[in-house]
Amino acid sequence: MAKRRKVNNLLALSLLTLLTQRPMYPYEMASMLRERGKDNAIKVNWGSFYTVVQNLEKYGFIEAVEVVREGRQPERTTYQITDAGRAELMDWIRELLSVPEREHSSFEAALGESAVVPPDELIGLLQQRLEALEKANGRLQAELAALVTQLPRLFLIESEYYLAQRRAEEEWIRGLLKEFTSGTFPGLDDWRRFHATGEVPDYIQELAEQERGRVAET
Repeated sequence: MAKRRKVNNLLALSLLTLLTQRPMYPYEMASMLRERGKDNAIKVNWGSFYTVVQNLEKYGFIEAVEVVREGRQPERTTYQITDAGRAELMDWIRELLSVPEREHSSFEAALGESAVVPPDELIGLLQQRLEALEKANGRLQAELAALVTQLPRLFLIESEYYLAQRRAEEEWIRGLLKEFTSGTFPGLDDWRRFHATGEVPDYIQELAEQERGRVAET
């Protein structure tokens, strides 16, 4: 089970890593994150960027080492990582790399509710998604092939992982579509009949009654 972190925003993880290189001020940190494409690997809310920096300082993971003002410009604070920050970074990294965590996606959520869509419409939607995935995965594969000649592979493994996930999704959708179009997906005719007539199959009604019974007992 994942530990409760004083600062649990993944942006903090990248900021701590940046500061192991040298002290920086927040604008410089943000610029480097964008330049390195870190906002592709983690969901960054740039509006809360300074709040994350402040929280890291609040809990002693970073500290201010210099505050300067140039002309009428706002003060610029340079931060460095503390010993506590290094310890937190290493502990957090080790946990994230070694402990599988349940991660949710909007696609998974939509699949869980996909029965509300007629099966033939779902087929079309999944075919549309598959085409988009094939194009995006092809582009990413080409980009990685180019980058591997410019950067050590160590700096590309997060992109390799992302591509592997997307390739797996592509193959899974392709297999599901094959079941739909060949008619081998279980209950497909009942699903079509429900959307055409509103008739709920007996086995679905039984499942619904069992669920109501369980809810009533709690």
